[in-house]
Amino acid sequence: MAAPRASLRLVAPVWNGGTSGIRGLSRAVDPEGSQRKGRALLQFLADRFYDVEAVRGYLLQKQVLKVLRKNRSFTYIKERYGPYVAGASFILKQGGAVKFQDKEWMRPNGRGLSGELWKLREVPVEAVDASGCAINYQGLDNLLALRELQSLSLRCCPHVDDWCLGRLHQLADSLRELSLAGCPRISERGLACLHHLQNLRRLDISDLPAVSNPGLTQILVEEMLPDCEVLGADWAQGLKLGPEEQPRDTASSPIPA
Repeated sequence: MAAPRASLRLVAPVWNGGTSGIRGLSRAVDPEGSQRKGRALLQFLADRFYDVEAVRGYLLQKQVLKVLRKNRSFTYIKERYGPYVAGASFILKQGGAVKFQDKEWMRPNGRGLSGELWKLREVPVEAVDASGCAINYQGLDNLLALRELQSLSLRCCPHVDDWCLGRLHQLADSLRELSLAGCPRISERGLACLHHLQNLRRLDISDLPAVSNPGLTQILVEEMLPDCEVLGADWAQGLKLGPEEQPRDTASSPIPA
Protein backbone atom coordinates (compact mmCIF):
# COMPACT_ATOMS: atom_id res chain seq x y z
CA MET A 1 0.00 0.00 0.00
CA ALA A 2 3.02 2.31 0.37
CA ALA A 3 3.59 2.54 -3.37
CA PRO A 4 0.18 4.13 -4.23
CA ARG A 5 0.63 6.76 -1.49
CA ALA A 6 4.10 7.63 -2.82
CA SER A 7 2.77 8.05 -6.36
CA LEU A 8 0.06 10.39 -5.10
CA ARG A 9 2.62 12.55 -3.32
CA LEU A 10 4.54 12.86 -6.59
CA VAL A 11 1.50 13.84 -8.60
CA ALA A 12 0.02 16.34 -6.17
CA PRO A 13 2.50 19.23 -6.67
CA VAL A 14 1.99 19.07 -10.45
CA TRP A 15 -1.79 18.73 -10.31
CA ASN A 16 -2.67 21.37 -7.74
CA GLY A 17 0.56 22.71 -6.28
CA GLY A 18 -0.04 21.04 -2.87
CA THR A 19 -1.66 18.23 -0.96
CA SER A 20 -5.01 20.01 -0.79
CA GLY A 21 -5.66 18.70 -4.31
CA ILE A 22 -5.28 15.13 -3.04
CA ARG A 23 -8.00 15.65 -0.48
CA GLY A 24 -10.26 17.11 -3.16
CA LEU A 25 -9.56 14.12 -5.39
CA SER A 26 -10.31 11.66 -2.62
CA ARG A 27 -13.60 13.40 -1.94
CA ALA A 28 -14.48 13.29 -5.64
CA VAL A 29 -13.96 9.53 -5.88
CA ASP A 30 -15.12 8.62 -2.37
CA PRO A 31 -17.87 6.02 -2.97
CA GLU A 32 -19.41 6.58 0.46
CA GLY A 33 -19.71 10.30 -0.22
CA SER A 34 -21.41 9.62 -3.55
CA GLN A 35 -23.81 7.20 -1.88
CA ARG A 36 -24.66 9.75 0.80
CA LYS A 37 -25.41 12.35 -1.85
CA GLY A 38 -27.54 9.86 -3.77
CA ARG A 39 -29.52 8.95 -0.65
CA ALA A 40 -29.99 12.65 0.18
CA LEU A 41 -31.34 13.32 -3.31
CA LEU A 42 -33.72 10.37 -3.14
CA GLN A 43 -34.92 11.48 0.28
CA PHE A 44 -35.51 15.02 -1.03
CA LEU A 45 -37.57 13.69 -3.94
CA ALA A 46 -39.49 11.31 -1.67
CA ASP A 47 -40.35 14.12 0.73
CA ARG A 48 -41.66 16.39 -2.02
CA PHE A 49 -43.28 14.04 -4.53
CA TYR A 50 -45.58 11.04 -4.45
CA ASP A 51 -45.21 9.70 -7.98
CA VAL A 52 -43.17 9.94 -11.16
CA GLU A 53 -45.60 12.36 -12.81
CA ALA A 54 -45.11 14.84 -9.99
CA VAL A 55 -41.34 14.65 -10.45
CA ARG A 56 -41.71 15.19 -14.18
CA GLY A 57 -43.95 18.18 -13.59
CA TYR A 58 -41.47 19.69 -11.16
CA LEU A 59 -38.53 19.27 -13.55
CA LEU A 60 -40.56 20.67 -16.44
CA GLN A 61 -41.50 23.70 -14.38
CA LYS A 62 -37.85 24.32 -13.53
CA GLN A 63 -36.93 24.08 -17.20
CA VAL A 64 -39.65 26.56 -18.20
CA LEU A 65 -38.55 29.03 -15.52
CA LYS A 66 -34.96 28.74 -16.71
CA VAL A 67 -35.98 29.61 -20.28
CA LEU A 68 -38.07 32.53 -19.04
CA ARG A 69 -35.13 33.92 -17.08
CA LYS A 70 -32.91 33.70 -20.14
CA ASN A 71 -35.47 35.63 -22.18
CA ARG A 72 -36.12 38.47 -19.78
CA SER A 73 -36.21 41.96 -21.21
CA PHE A 74 -32.99 43.96 -20.87
CA THR A 75 -34.98 47.11 -20.08
CA TYR A 76 -32.43 48.64 -17.71
CA ILE A 77 -29.58 48.28 -20.20
CA LYS A 78 -31.78 49.58 -23.01
CA GLU A 79 -32.71 52.70 -21.06
CA ARG A 80 -29.12 53.40 -20.04
CA TYR A 81 -27.11 52.33 -23.10
CA GLY A 82 -29.65 52.11 -25.92
CA PRO A 83 -31.20 49.28 -27.97
CA TYR A 84 -27.97 48.22 -29.73
CA VAL A 85 -26.08 47.46 -26.52
CA ALA A 86 -29.19 45.88 -24.96
CA GLY A 87 -29.72 43.56 -27.93
CA ALA A 88 -26.06 42.63 -28.06
CA SER A 89 -25.98 41.96 -24.30
CA PHE A 90 -28.97 39.66 -24.61
CA ILE A 91 -27.35 37.60 -27.38
CA LEU A 92 -23.96 37.41 -25.68
CA LYS A 93 -25.58 36.29 -22.41
CA GLN A 94 -27.29 33.53 -24.38
CA GLY A 95 -23.95 32.38 -25.77
CA GLY A 96 -24.39 33.83 -29.26
CA ALA A 97 -22.36 36.36 -31.23
CA VAL A 98 -22.99 39.86 -32.58
CA LYS A 99 -21.36 42.11 -35.14
CA PHE A 100 -21.55 45.85 -34.85
CA GLN A 101 -21.22 47.95 -37.97
CA ASP A 102 -17.57 48.16 -39.14
CA LYS A 103 -16.46 46.03 -36.16
CA GLU A 104 -15.28 42.46 -35.75
CA TRP A 105 -17.57 39.73 -34.44
CA MET A 106 -18.00 39.87 -30.68
CA ARG A 107 -18.42 36.60 -28.78
CA PRO A 108 -18.75 35.70 -25.09
CA ASN A 109 -15.37 35.28 -23.43
CA GLY A 110 -16.41 33.53 -20.22
CA ARG A 111 -15.52 36.56 -18.08
CA GLY A 112 -18.76 38.50 -18.46
CA LEU A 113 -19.58 41.22 -20.96
CA SER A 114 -16.66 43.06 -22.50
CA GLY A 115 -16.06 46.64 -21.41
CA GLU A 116 -15.81 47.55 -25.08
CA LEU A 117 -19.52 46.79 -25.46
CA TRP A 118 -20.65 49.77 -23.40
CA LYS A 119 -18.82 52.15 -25.75
CA LEU A 120 -20.88 51.06 -28.78
CA ARG A 121 -24.22 52.58 -27.85
CA GLU A 122 -24.32 54.63 -31.08
CA VAL A 123 -23.09 51.84 -33.38
CA PRO A 124 -25.82 49.75 -35.06
CA VAL A 125 -25.82 45.96 -34.83
CA GLU A 126 -25.75 44.55 -38.36
CA ALA A 127 -25.51 40.79 -37.72
CA VAL A 128 -26.58 38.36 -35.00
CA ASP A 129 -25.64 34.69 -34.71
CA ALA A 130 -27.99 33.13 -32.17
CA SER A 131 -27.47 29.54 -33.32
CA GLY A 132 -28.56 27.07 -30.64
CA CYS A 133 -29.65 29.79 -28.21
CA ALA A 134 -32.74 29.49 -26.00
CA ILE A 135 -34.54 32.46 -27.59
CA ASN A 136 -38.33 32.37 -27.46
CA TYR A 137 -41.22 34.67 -28.33
CA GLN A 138 -40.60 37.02 -25.40
CA GLY A 139 -36.85 37.12 -25.93
CA LEU A 140 -37.31 38.51 -29.44
CA ASP A 141 -38.25 41.82 -27.83
CA ASN A 142 -34.53 42.41 -27.34
CA LEU A 143 -33.81 41.99 -31.07
CA LEU A 144 -36.72 43.69 -32.78
CA ALA A 145 -35.37 47.13 -31.85
CA LEU A 146 -32.28 46.48 -34.01
CA ARG A 147 -33.64 48.31 -37.03
CA GLU A 148 -30.38 48.06 -39.01
CA LEU A 149 -30.06 44.30 -38.55
CA GLN A 150 -29.14 42.69 -41.88
CA SER A 151 -28.27 39.10 -40.95
CA LEU A 152 -29.97 36.90 -38.36
CA SER A 153 -29.19 33.26 -37.66
CA LEU A 154 -31.67 31.34 -35.51
CA ARG A 155 -30.22 28.01 -36.55
CA CYS A 156 -31.17 25.08 -34.27
CA CYS A 157 -32.96 27.29 -31.72
CA PRO A 158 -35.23 24.86 -29.82
CA HIS A 159 -37.81 27.46 -28.74
CA VAL A 160 -38.21 29.45 -31.97
CA ASP A 161 -41.65 28.59 -33.36
CA ASP A 162 -44.24 29.83 -35.85
CA TRP A 163 -45.34 32.59 -33.49
CA CYS A 164 -41.78 33.95 -33.43
CA LEU A 165 -41.68 34.18 -37.22
CA GLY A 166 -44.87 36.22 -37.11
CA ARG A 167 -42.92 38.97 -35.34
CA LEU A 168 -40.04 39.27 -37.80
CA HIS A 169 -41.99 41.66 -40.04
CA GLN A 170 -40.66 44.42 -37.79
CA LEU A 171 -37.23 43.81 -39.36
CA ALA A 172 -38.54 43.79 -42.94
CA ASP A 173 -36.80 47.01 -44.01
CA SER A 174 -33.28 45.88 -43.13
CA LEU A 175 -33.10 42.07 -42.99
CA ARG A 176 -31.21 40.48 -45.91
CA GLU A 177 -30.19 37.06 -44.57
CA LEU A 178 -32.13 34.69 -42.31
CA SER A 179 -31.32 31.14 -41.21
CA LEU A 180 -33.99 28.96 -39.63
CA ALA A 181 -32.26 25.65 -40.34
CA GLY A 182 -32.77 22.91 -37.79
CA CYS A 183 -35.49 24.66 -35.76
CA PRO A 184 -37.76 21.82 -34.57
CA ARG A 185 -40.87 23.95 -33.95
CA ILE A 186 -41.14 25.76 -37.28
CA SER A 187 -43.80 24.54 -39.70
CA GLU A 188 -45.34 25.68 -42.98
CA ARG A 189 -47.60 28.09 -41.09
CA GLY A 190 -44.68 30.02 -39.70
CA LEU A 191 -42.86 30.14 -43.03
CA ALA A 192 -45.96 31.70 -44.59
CA CYS A 193 -45.44 34.70 -42.30
CA LEU A 194 -42.15 35.49 -44.06
CA HIS A 195 -43.96 37.04 -47.02
CA HIS A 196 -43.42 40.40 -45.30
CA LEU A 197 -39.64 40.07 -45.70
CA GLN A 198 -39.41 41.11 -49.33
CA ASN A 199 -35.88 42.45 -48.89
CA LEU A 200 -34.51 39.02 -48.00
CA ARG A 201 -31.79 37.78 -50.34
CA ARG A 202 -30.89 34.52 -48.62
CA LEU A 203 -33.09 32.18 -46.54
CA ASP A 204 -32.12 28.79 -45.11
CA ILE A 205 -35.07 26.53 -44.27
CA SER A 206 -33.25 23.20 -44.36
CA ASP A 207 -33.81 20.41 -41.84
CA LEU A 208 -37.17 21.52 -40.41
CA PRO A 209 -38.74 18.35 -38.95
CA ALA A 210 -42.17 19.96 -38.41
CA VAL A 211 -42.51 20.71 -42.14
CA SER A 212 -44.45 17.82 -43.62
CA ASN A 213 -43.55 18.40 -47.28
CA PRO A 214 -40.15 20.12 -47.55
CA GLY A 215 -39.95 20.07 -51.35
CA LEU A 216 -43.34 21.64 -51.96
CA THR A 217 -42.80 24.11 -49.13
CA GLN A 218 -39.57 25.34 -50.67
CA ILE A 219 -41.30 25.88 -54.01
CA LEU A 220 -44.03 27.93 -52.34
CA VAL A 221 -41.50 30.01 -50.38
CA GLU A 222 -39.56 30.71 -53.57
CA GLU A 223 -42.79 31.90 -55.18
CA MET A 224 -43.52 34.06 -52.15
CA LEU A 225 -40.01 35.61 -52.10
CA PRO A 226 -38.97 35.76 -55.77
CA ASP A 227 -35.79 37.79 -55.15
CA CYS A 228 -34.51 35.51 -52.39
CA GLU A 229 -32.18 32.50 -52.63
CA VAL A 230 -33.94 29.78 -50.66
CA LEU A 231 -31.78 26.99 -49.27
CA GLY A 232 -33.41 23.81 -48.09
CA ALA A 233 -34.57 20.45 -49.31
CA ASP A 234 -34.32 19.21 -52.85
CA TRP A 235 -37.40 20.38 -54.68
CA ALA A 236 -38.65 16.79 -55.10
CA GLN A 237 -38.28 15.82 -51.42
CA GLY A 238 -41.64 14.80 -50.01
CA LEU A 239 -43.46 14.96 -53.34
CA LYS A 240 -45.47 11.90 -54.32
CA LEU A 241 -44.29 10.36 -57.54
CA GLY A 242 -46.66 9.12 -60.19
CA PRO A 243 -46.73 5.45 -61.22
CA GLU A 244 -44.50 6.10 -64.23
CA GLU A 245 -41.97 7.89 -61.99
CA GLN A 246 -41.75 5.24 -59.27
CA PRO A 247 -38.31 3.60 -59.03
CA ARG A 248 -38.28 0.07 -60.39
CA ASP A 249 -36.86 -2.85 -58.43
CA THR A 250 -34.85 -4.55 -61.14
CA ALA A 251 -33.79 -7.36 -58.82
CA SER A 252 -37.36 -8.61 -58.40
CA SER A 253 -38.47 -7.94 -61.99
CA PRO A 254 -39.11 -11.07 -64.03
CA ILE A 255 -36.49 -11.81 -66.66
CA PRO A 256 -38.03 -11.76 -70.11
CA ALA A 257 -37.78 -15.00 -72.01
